[in-house]
Amino acid sequence: MGTVTDNISFQESLLKEIDKTAQKKHRSHSEFLHEAARLYIQRQQQWEELFRLGDELSGIKQLTDRYVEDEINAARKKNAVSQ
Repeated sequence: MGTVTDNISFQESLLKEIDKTAQKKHRSHSEFLHEAARLYIQRQQQWEELFRLGDELSGIKQLTDRYVEDEINAARKKNAVSQ
């Protein structure tokens, strides 16, 4: 797979943070931004898959939003008591 050069703009303060972090990790500026973009895309895909599975399961089990809210509230109460 080939590479393509793209020009992007950053606020100076953000670019300084990017450069500082890349330097700490012994990575080039480009390597750092490449990894950051890849991780962001991967995380978004994981969230999309999680929501897709949630929708699928709620349809199979015929769960309503109200049921989910009630379960969350019950878990929070249980957690608060155990702390």
